Amino acid sequence: MANTTPMSPATPTSVAPTPNSAAKNVAVIGGGITGLAAAHRLITLHPDIHVTLYEASARFGGIIETASHDGWLLELGPDAFITNKPGGVQLCEEIGFTDQLIPTDNTYRRSLVLRNGRPAPVPDGFMLMAPSNLQAIQDTPILSAAGRRRLLQESEIPPKLNDADESLADFVRRRFGEEALDRLIQPLVGGIYTADPEKLSLQATLPRFPKMERSHGSVIAATLKTQSQKAASRETSGSGARYGLFTTAKDGLGTLISAIVEVLKDSGRVTLRPSTPIASVSPAAQSTWQVALPTGDAELFDGVLMALPTYRVADLLNSQSLQTLANDLRQIPYASSAIVLTGHRLADFSHSLEAFGLVIPHKEGRRILATSFTSRKFPKRAPDGHVLLRTFVGGAMQPEQLNYSDEEISAFVNEELQSILGMKSPPVFSRVVRYNNAMPQYHLGHVELIDHIEQLTAAQPGLELAGNAYRGVGIPDSISSGRQAAERLMATATS
Repeated sequence: MANTTPMSPATPTSVAPTPNSAAKNVAVIGGGITGLAAAHRLITLHPDIHVTLYEASARFGGIIETASHDGWLLELGPDAFITNKPGGVQLCEEIGFTDQLIPTDNTYRRSLVLRNGRPAPVPDGFMLMAPSNLQAIQDTPILSAAGRRRLLQESEIPPKLNDADESLADFVRRRFGEEALDRLIQPLVGGIYTADPEKLSLQATLPRFPKMERSHGSVIAATLKTQSQKAASRETSGSGARYGLFTTAKDGLGTLISAIVEVLKDSGRVTLRPSTPIASVSPAAQSTWQVALPTGDAELFDGVLMALPTYRVADLLNSQSLQTLANDLRQIPYASSAIVLTGHRLADFSHSLEAFGLVIPHKEGRRILATSFTSRKFPKRAPDGHVLLRTFVGGAMQPEQLNYSDEEISAFVNEELQSILGMKSPPVFSRVVRYNNAMPQYHLGHVELIDHIEQLTAAQPGLELAGNAYRGVGIPDSISSGRQAAERLMATATS
């Protein structure tokens, strides 16, 4: 993600676009995965477009970064992406990267949730809040007998009669009960959005569940019918997903970033500008856009695509005509979090760690949100006889935990690992990575807010916005957002 620097008081010196009327110059601001995907899409769509990609930091990739440490492969941001959304796999196919993708190792394919201080397996077939194995719900120790009965009564609950948005918490209480929310669904969803379920918009994050309710009268009924249809399809087609539900790069997602950057370099039509913060973006004469630098210099472009957090976009829109748009962008809140990466000897745990990871209900009163057993999911992440953990801290429900120093965060993470997983010795190594204001929060009203932001942006030909703050937070969502913004920008820049 690119940083921004306040506008210099010096008067910008503008540089005009290339005189060739057939060629179009476009700026992409922000060199994370969204901006990289947008730049790639632009040059594949039109042979006469030249892209200048600005990134404030010295490296491209934003929160995606891979590091190595004495035989450990460390993902400092996300460690995989989902494949049932096409953006990630599609981009990999286009740049010739699919031979580098690997699926999860299904040896330990299960997840755990904490119940009264003890890890217990998530019921088999339970995906966020779509139970496909009713017997597993009846047997789970995560819920009390009353909680299990209430969850299974979901098919008897009448559907809501209107399409009004509601919070995740309200939806789950209404359909599955309070205990299912507190003990199961909140920690599972929280692991994706680091959000408060009382504020999280269901329509903006998980719209398939209210659609299930409307179409089948019940989430359980819809899940069981879909499961039956998929089983029939598999029997007749004999085909399955190539990568499974999640995939990653065998040598870390940082290699995906490097591959995209190399494709952009080799194209000869992308100018990469790392270590180049932007001071402002504003409309200029003759349907062009001015991108000003802190030095006082500026460049004119036929179009600008901004792939930054919305609060940074708002700060850069330095024109009175854009202030309504900027004000809307500032209404999207963000949460901060930290990842604590720790390497351990497997023998140093009393728990077997035979799972992909553990999520922690807020009701448990712990100081961590979740722990991913990364080297159980993917090979070659840790030396033999060792395990790599990634523990998550902070988020919207525990922002106070980020007020501590890195050393203090490492210390209380170790205490939690000792208490929950029986860690008997200190980690072989520990590293804290902070992500301040990095996770947009899709609160109630988010869909309507984004609709309005898109209407205001459409009224500014040559300006496009993209990123994880609009219509999806994951890597495939971010890639698709960048690609779609590139397509819209190309349509206006070449018209």
